[in-house]
Amino acid sequence: MTTTKPAALPANPRFSSGPCAKPPTWSLEALSDAPVGRSHRAAIGKKKLKEAIDLTREVLGVPADYRIGIVPASDTGAVEMALWSLLGARPVEMLAWESFGEGWVTDVVKQLKLDAEIKKAPYGQIVDFATVDFDKDVVFTWNGTTSGVRLPSGDAIPADRAGLTICDATSAAFAQDLAWDKLDVVTFSWQKVLGGEGGHGVLILSPRAVERLESYTPAWPLPKIFRLTSKGKLIEGIFVGETINTPSMLCVEDYIFALNWAKSVGGFTGLQARADANSQAIFDFCATRDWIDNLAEDAATRSNTSVCLKFTNPAIKDGAAFAKGVAKRLEAEGAALDAASYRDAPAGLRVWCGATVETADVAAMLPWLEWAYQAELAAQA
Repeated sequence: MTTTKPAALPANPRFSSGPCAKPPTWSLEALSDAPVGRSHRAAIGKKKLKEAIDLTREVLGVPADYRIGIVPASDTGAVEMALWSLLGARPVEMLAWESFGEGWVTDVVKQLKLDAEIKKAPYGQIVDFATVDFDKDVVFTWNGTTSGVRLPSGDAIPADRAGLTICDATSAAFAQDLAWDKLDVVTFSWQKVLGGEGGHGVLILSPRAVERLESYTPAWPLPKIFRLTSKGKLIEGIFVGETINTPSMLCVEDYIFALNWAKSVGGFTGLQARADANSQAIFDFCATRDWIDNLAEDAATRSNTSVCLKFTNPAIKDGAAFAKGVAKRLEAEGAALDAASYRDAPAGLRVWCGATVETADVAAMLPWLEWAYQAELAAQA
């Protein structure tokens, strides 16, 4: 065991899981065409918002009859809009295998006070979708941002389901193959895989979700910021760029840049390949070491974006303190910033491997991870 520091650092040590690294070609010049100081309701503002929606559809391959809207309050706002506007018409089943999924359970059970059936899996595992009743409305995260566990496919979701599927896909969109025909509501924030700025969410609705909105009125009052219908009809303007509240045109411009960058690297296929290469570099590293492993127990459910790691050496006395010590060493050396595990997750590391990260930077970070582990182990001894 050696504590000699590696010779080279990553060119970009930003491995935060949100906001995530900017696209490699990004600079402040990317925002030079933003219509700052202009109304988002002016023609130029509407044009930019519509462009962002159209590019989202193109890059993600969203079906033509699905609506795409830009909404306030990031992915959280998009999910809450769906929960408050759609649930209550049918029985509900809530699925959770990490902290954000747990949060949606709390909102549905304690805030909306629905008698939902709850299925949970511990960190590192996923709920068995074969046990889920899709005649109910089902709410789940596609990729557990804080657990590094993802749904491998939509195969277990029936096409002839009676209920709606409401999917928080914020750390999956643009990196994982979402089964659009199996999803009725999809939400994400562009601060994740495309490295955009925070504060804005995207809400995607299937025709079945729109039909529910236009045929069902919740028993509870809806704040203005959640309202998707008026006089029993969908507010179509939301889905062509007429946002509910004032968006940041700088953030919209930043998102447009990221979407065009995505097209330049091969669109969705290129984005997924970049994330796969980044995460595989870490998986290969772990496979040859007996002191670190992926938190996801099944290789089929391992995330290619939010890669969560655990230290497995039984000599480690205090797992939480040890993991924090490793993360601090990585940050102090400029080798990996914001790589600590999420506060509610098991002790370990979380390394973002989304498409805006360069595989060369992941490869350069890994020797530093080994150095930090060894240095912390020596300090503990």
